[in-house]
Amino acid sequence: MSLIQTVILGAIAGFTIYLGLPIGRVKGLSDKARSFLSMLSTGILFFLFLDIFGNIAEPIETSLHQKSLGEFFAFFAIFVGGFGFGLLALIAFEKRFIRFRVDPNQVLSPSRLALMIASGIGLHNFSEGLAIGQSAGRGEIAFAAVLIIGFGLHNATEGFGIVGPMMGKEQPSWAFLGLVGLIGGGPTFIGTLVGYYFVSTAMSILFLSLAAGALVYIIGELFKANWRSDMKQYASWGFLVGFIFAMLTDLVLVYAGA
Repeated sequence: MSLIQTVILGAIAGFTIYLGLPIGRVKGLSDKARSFLSMLSTGILFFLFLDIFGNIAEPIETSLHQKSLGEFFAFFAIFVGGFGFGLLALIAFEKRFIRFRVDPNQVLSPSRLALMIASGIGLHNFSEGLAIGQSAGRGEIAFAAVLIIGFGLHNATEGFGIVGPMMGKEQPSWAFLGLVGLIGGGPTFIGTLVGYYFVSTAMSILFLSLAAGALVYIIGELFKANWRSDMKQYASWGFLVGFIFAMLTDLVLVYAGA
């Protein structure tokens, strides 16, 4: 896969986030529908986490089977560092740029919360772009295709997660939706470009670990927002549908020999 093809597909994967954002302007959407749509995104993210983790574990386990202990410890350390940074960096961002600027007891406005979610998703999507570019650069077309299609699908649903806090409370302007879409989806394009030029097993583990760590943060935030006693049934159905949909997408690609 050429650089131009990879970057174009990486951009498509990132900017599908705009498909879900306009729902923030829809009036009269029930809490049940919002919970279902948001948790559908969570189900897709969870499947991607499992898929990514499998690709991280493969080279680590291979080095162990080959008795290459130096390589094994190096890869494992990279995994721990990347996974920890991908997770903790978003927590640090929240404390540094959100909690220090407002009263800890004050509820964030829906628009500020939406910007926070978009920023967190942006970091996560940068890691996704790195993973796409890395896989394409290594010639792993099948896995790159899975990442591009999978990330593109769930990025479309991430728009629900971004505008979810505003629905029924504030109607976002088109300019605001354009901004949060750029913050959340743009890093996928940039990450794809950067990742394409760094081809190594160590860098692959690092990029995928960053994505996996960020996914844990985003999944946790989505669960926190939607896993309420009165919405668990609808949230569970959304999660199940999202997970099965992502799994079927992966199986179709495998069957097609992608």
